[in-house]
Amino acid sequence: MRLLLFTGKGGVGKTTLAAATGTTLAEHGRRTLVVSTDPAHSLADSFGTELGREPTGVGPRLSAVQLDPRGLVDTAWQELRGQLRSALTGAGVEALDAAELTVLPGVDELLALSEVQRLAETGYWHVVVVDCGPTAETLRLLALPEAISGYLRRLYGWNRAPRTARGLGDAVSSIRRLGEHLESLRDLLTDKDTTTVRLVLTPERMVVAETRRTLTALALRGIRVDGLVANRLMPAPGFWRGGAASWLRKRRDEQDAVLAEMRDAGLTALRSVEHCAVEPVGTAALTEIARELYDGGDPLAGDSPGEAELLQISDGGEGGYRLRVALPLGTDSAIELARVDDDLAITVDGNRRLIALPELLRSCEVTGAEFDSEGLVVSLAQPGSVH
Repeated sequence: MRLLLFTGKGGVGKTTLAAATGTTLAEHGRRTLVVSTDPAHSLADSFGTELGREPTGVGPRLSAVQLDPRGLVDTAWQELRGQLRSALTGAGVEALDAAELTVLPGVDELLALSEVQRLAETGYWHVVVVDCGPTAETLRLLALPEAISGYLRRLYGWNRAPRTARGLGDAVSSIRRLGEHLESLRDLLTDKDTTTVRLVLTPERMVVAETRRTLTALALRGIRVDGLVANRLMPAPGFWRGGAASWLRKRRDEQDAVLAEMRDAGLTALRSVEHCAVEPVGTAALTEIARELYDGGDPLAGDSPGEAELLQISDGGEGGYRLRVALPLGTDSAIELARVDDDLAITVDGNRRLIALPELLRSCEVTGAEFDSEGLVVSLAQPGSVH
């Protein structure tokens, strides 16, 4: 089973490309499900048919579904919220405060991601293509499983103390099950052989820095990006003359300059799709989009080269160590480092992740950091050796 996520800024055409990819995968014999988690659903418009909360057939071996996060909150979240309220009340939190604490931000997105996992793991679909929300929302969504599971691990350890564990019973078990579920979500997202992300963009100014920041944020989460798609490229006017041809030629030259800038910045896994004269609706039109996008190749092959391991340790000399964190960083990246127990907290351009340090480095102190074309290099040393 493969899980392929499409994301990008709102309005760049990611829904169309996700639907086109699903269509061509089905035409090549794979049972394919296209899922929309974007609150502003437009997947039904792309296929030109009504879609509901359950998979609906839209072609041979092809189905689609528009998830309803609020509906999932009203059903799946209710039982767990009651159990969490009991746990918090049993831990000494006032009943009113406990009720407020169980209304967690991001629950609807988290349940949508859980539903994607459920559909992917039924064993029926060869490929699940996900039309995610805009980039910023998707980054928050993909960060949730690790963030909340980390909180629950700390909370569960605290609840196991005799002073708080009495009377919690099933609630503690529920918290543990929730933590295990979130861990499984994180494992699915970071399994590079199963899950990949395609970033959709339009070739406009400022897109290079924004795309690099998104790539850094996903790498920080351990999520693999296997391709970039520049959508809505103006058609080349050729030998046409006149005002319209002049405008097209100028606009296309601007877009080509942006694409060249991206490739010069190392963003070479880049495909492009020209702007359509009419909105592509229905599987026939989507097949044409896919033909241009993949040029007859396998849509699952991806374009990214082999990626380095996120963490690599080397000898730093004089009893110290160098920890390389493989991240695509720009020259203007804002980086912050901090130690949190046995973790290294890395914040890049506002995106933060706690990375568990290898056992060898847990007793070390951070003595410096720098970055190069291959990522961030952190210098560490044993406390007694720092001068």
